[in-house]
Amino acid sequence: MEVTTISAAKFQDMIRMAAHRINKNAEFVNSLNVFPVPDGDTGTNMNLTFQTGAKAVLEADADHVGQLAKHLGKGLLMGARGNSGVISSQLFRGFAKSVEPKQTLTAQDLADAFASGVETAYKAVMKPVEGTILTVAREAAKAGLKAANQSSDTVVVMDAVVKGAKKALAKTPDLLPVLKEVGVVDSGGQGLVFIYEGFREGLTGDGDVNAYVPSEAEMDEMVNATHHQDAQTQLDPADIVYGYCTEMMVNLGEGDNKKPFDYESFRNYLNDLGDSTLVVADEEVVKVHVHTEHPGTVFRYGQQFGTLAKIKVDNMRLQHESIIERNEAKPAAPQPLAAFGVVAIAAGKGLGELFKSLGVSYVLNGGQTMNPSTNDILEAITAAHAKQVVVLPNNGNIFMAAEEAAKAAELPVAVVKSKTINQGLTAMLGYNPEADLDSNVANMTAELGNVISGSVTQAIRDTTIDGLEIHDGDWMGIIDGAIKITDADRQQATINMINAMLDDDSEIVTVIIGDSGTQDEADAISDAVTAANEEIEVEIHQGDQPVYPYLVSVE
Repeated sequence: MEVTTISAAKFQDMIRMAAHRINKNAEFVNSLNVFPVPDGDTGTNMNLTFQTGAKAVLEADADHVGQLAKHLGKGLLMGARGNSGVISSQLFRGFAKSVEPKQTLTAQDLADAFASGVETAYKAVMKPVEGTILTVAREAAKAGLKAANQSSDTVVVMDAVVKGAKKALAKTPDLLPVLKEVGVVDSGGQGLVFIYEGFREGLTGDGDVNAYVPSEAEMDEMVNATHHQDAQTQLDPADIVYGYCTEMMVNLGEGDNKKPFDYESFRNYLNDLGDSTLVVADEEVVKVHVHTEHPGTVFRYGQQFGTLAKIKVDNMRLQHESIIERNEAKPAAPQPLAAFGVVAIAAGKGLGELFKSLGVSYVLNGGQTMNPSTNDILEAITAAHAKQVVVLPNNGNIFMAAEEAAKAAELPVAVVKSKTINQGLTAMLGYNPEADLDSNVANMTAELGNVISGSVTQAIRDTTIDGLEIHDGDWMGIIDGAIKITDADRQQATINMINAMLDDDSEIVTVIIGDSGTQDEADAISDAVTAANEEIEVEIHQGDQPVYPYLVSVE
């Protein structure tokens, strides 16, 4: 079919189908994570980011493509999670700027908008890397411009954009050696291809535009949110046996070699992992809500029956503390703004306490698998209740969202680029609430280089990285972002990792126990390290972080 003009209604169809596409394929995009660790969240981040933008478009009362695109850009920016989500928001921010005065779009308008998006996204990234989502977007836009020079049909342009994106995606392993070594294409680029394919389906009418309407949060329809709010004020934190509110949606039967789904056995298994279990299922989808100490176990179990379309984890212990703090503060007179505040992003009650003990004003629950959005970070900046704020992302995938939040804040905000929890804790040693913002940023940033960061987690597939053969189920020691150690035994993997982190100048080893680690095992690890290195002092703290049984720093 030929479509020479894209109306506002047609543009909404394109957005709706793009949201449907990325939602259905988010788990596949997650699976393209280069490292074989249970924290591949590119698909989740892009999906949640795009759903926020799509909701803004579909709820807008506008008969003007430019106005709808503006809603899209704003929604994406506020909902942006992770680097892939922020880059996606920048692509469509540039798209929106290009079409802002347009009530309808021609083929040339559409092609120009994609090109404008690429220009904006490249400007937003400090050091663009080829072989990523940026490459895919750029080559797709080039193909669209070429098609617009030859045809006035928007479908021809959209076809060219999709083909250009797929061609560029296939070449990403040639541009990034690590992709070729592991045998995957770039995950962010793949996510963008799905979005563009959705655009084409919405434009041509090949997809059922009425089959999918993004909602505020599908899981919220299952659970009365108040059971996580004021009722918690009646509890003592020690009474919360299962601390992580864990939710997932499984597309049943999708993927290879999936188990047949049986409702009773599925629910009974989850009941054994926690409480407040709710399982809603039909022939295609099962939605789950459970309070547990082991969110990763829930997600791995769900993956046996299909692909994970949506996951969500909230640390209820931290939520509980925040609610009590809010309620206790209600009768009091408004407190004056502090001169300085620090926001740290971390998941785990113990980690939150560690950061607060070092002077952090507000701990935002998030991290691996739970990247907070731009808006989440912006709200945390406000909650710090200070005249100026430093943000510690503690995760490289949160840098861009943190920087966008800093730009949007109505007060001076700076981001100290801590890549790990260990770096974030060490950065606080350079914090001085009496100093100015620039001095604090300089001093805290200088501290980042004084720590070596290690983390232990379990491989979720067979692969080879940098010549290191890794098997599904192995325990891996990751040192400053690189997998250096593998072992079938978790305790031994942690000991080997720490020994690899030590040098002649090392003095202190800090071990932070995660929600699946144990004090006994941490003590055994400490004994083994000090027995081989008498001059080393080992400190052990409870962090309660998910995904990583042990986080280790060496100073």
